[in-house]
Amino acid sequence: MNLRPELYEPTGLLFGVAYYPEYHLSDRLHLDLDLMRDAGINVIRVGESVWSTWEPRDGEFDLEWLAPVLDAAHDRSIRVILGTPTYAVPPWLQASYPEVAGQRRSGQPIPWGARQEVDYTHPGFLFHAERVIRAVIGRYASHPAVIGFQVDNEPGLEIFHNHGVFVRFVRWLKARYQDVETLNREWGLTYWSHRINDWSELWRPDGNTFPQYDLAWRRFQAELTTNFISWQAGLVSESALPGQFVTTCLQYPRRALDDQQLFSNLNIGAGNPYYGMQDHLDASRDLQQPNYWTTTGVAGLFRQADRMFSSKQARYLVTETNAQSIGTADQNFPSYPGQLKQSAFVLISRGAAMIEYWHWHTLPYGTETYWGGVLPHSLKPGRVYAEVSEIGAELKHIGQAIDGYEPDADVAILWSNPSRYAMQYMPPLHHEGVPDEESYERIVDAFHRGVIDGGRQARILHLSQSHGLGAAELARKFPILVAAGVYITTDDDLNLLCDYVKEGGHLIIGPRTAYADEEARARVAVAPDRLHDLAGAWYEEYSNLDGPVRVIAGPNGLALDETASGEAWIDGLRSEGASVLAQYDHPRFGDFPAITTMSQGIGRVTMVGCVPSPGLARGIIAWAAPTPVATELAGEVKLPLYVSSGTVAEGGRAWFVFNWGWDKQEITLALPVLDPVSGISHEAGTILSLDAWGTSTFVSR
Repeated sequence: MNLRPELYEPTGLLFGVAYYPEYHLSDRLHLDLDLMRDAGINVIRVGESVWSTWEPRDGEFDLEWLAPVLDAAHDRSIRVILGTPTYAVPPWLQASYPEVAGQRRSGQPIPWGARQEVDYTHPGFLFHAERVIRAVIGRYASHPAVIGFQVDNEPGLEIFHNHGVFVRFVRWLKARYQDVETLNREWGLTYWSHRINDWSELWRPDGNTFPQYDLAWRRFQAELTTNFISWQAGLVSESALPGQFVTTCLQYPRRALDDQQLFSNLNIGAGNPYYGMQDHLDASRDLQQPNYWTTTGVAGLFRQADRMFSSKQARYLVTETNAQSIGTADQNFPSYPGQLKQSAFVLISRGAAMIEYWHWHTLPYGTETYWGGVLPHSLKPGRVYAEVSEIGAELKHIGQAIDGYEPDADVAILWSNPSRYAMQYMPPLHHEGVPDEESYERIVDAFHRGVIDGGRQARILHLSQSHGLGAAELARKFPILVAAGVYITTDDDLNLLCDYVKEGGHLIIGPRTAYADEEARARVAVAPDRLHDLAGAWYEEYSNLDGPVRVIAGPNGLALDETASGEAWIDGLRSEGASVLAQYDHPRFGDFPAITTMSQGIGRVTMVGCVPSPGLARGIIAWAAPTPVATELAGEVKLPLYVSSGTVAEGGRAWFVFNWGWDKQEITLALPVLDPVSGISHEAGTILSLDAWGTSTFVSR
């Protein structure tokens, strides 16, 4: 592979749409591009969904249909991201080579008729994929409109159970464990008489009951996805010109995925954050919906943005996001006026260098008939087009003013993909009596929401990235670090967390952290292993909760309101020298502290013994980070007002202010700033108002 994984540093802001002129029922290319240009759109993504158009029959290519699109875009100074079409295979391929079908269970091919049904490790599929990639990229890589490439689309949807995949998995295990006796010991296969004498005795994953096996299986599947995307990136890089980037786009909740690993061989991160609109963005309400491919709430939108930044700890591209209603035919909830702008600027404020809508025009056919584009089914520009045009005009003014942007962080939150895998297999939480496969997200999101609801800003940090910084730099850069749900840990991970505290960091430990080792084995140690001495607290008991348990401030307490409670889980904390910050109002759980804290030299360890409610999480974070960065702009602000910020290349700071509700809000500036859109300077003490669902941007003067 000819990979060039150096980081791509974007300049200016890209603003655009996924564009599929081939989906139109009539030719309107020039009209579409004129409308885009007038709306301030300066980039389109093309070509990734139509392998059967590129190669209508086996080995017969039609490559020229896209040339007029690229030529016309270039004439209007609209740049192009060209996709490889490997996620949606043509009918002739599945008909002629059925053996490339992926299997969700051994021997049971995925039915054809959707997308991403193929085993992308199969040599037959890879042969045809390489051929079409080389044809398309070879034809268009040198086109002056093309600035970069997206390989595949939302990879990692399926966990493949094909025979060839299982054979490769066994080889992978051999390389990792060397011999079966090591595997027997590390996985505890004495249990239920599962010891094997030869690799040929390893059972298929379909009936597996061992969490150790499943964790290895999930790591292996994520590695397959990484290898597939890296392989494509290598092919594309052979034709790519200097300055062109290579990326893919992720749906982060996909199961066969490790985002940090995957993006390590690509120039820039990219993702598709979809989110609940209308009342789901009302800070005064708390609507719930599943988090698999879309989120709910203001904090949920920010968490998606922070996750995308976390992949490379660098700016990223939003390759798809809501334009109108997103979802099935019964889920029509288009944004309220102003919410598209709010959401675009949320993503920019957390590191996005491109906002791209899915998609330009709403389709008249197919499964995504009611996934709304910028243009409705009538193709007549309307309210959404007008709001997109307003965003485009503002982004032109902001332009390069935020080059080199890095979002601020009052609190860092650790992320662990292996812990997510482990909790999907053996969920510690339940919902309405059913094991909750989103247990990991529920735990992490509870703390992340506390950051957002408390007017603070978060940085999500992969465990391995924290190792790259080292304990001293980690404590200097992120003086508050949340480790919640970090279930899978190595001894080196725990050493790093201990050293972080000794270097002056404030470590906040949440449920399930440090409970299992790298093989998903429960640690044979006092919990949390290696950390309890520093914390001055430990536990042996834990309990699920069927309802919330009220939490009240202890004698050394936090400022908590009546909404503070523990949810879903309680660790029976025991204090050995730690101060008690909060307690449970409960006849049994009141025997245990809810929150403890203990100073260690210049550092501190705080233990949170439950999944905190929004009110409790908000109180914890406000206590830990009493003076957030946002106060520099306008003092302490509370939802529905929210301030997001970051530093720019020349040492200044950009500020983004949001009103998440229907009522007009006011802020009083605490420092002089410039509005880059209007060009108006504002002095400290100026009172500014934000209308319903309003957004304002400022830069330091």
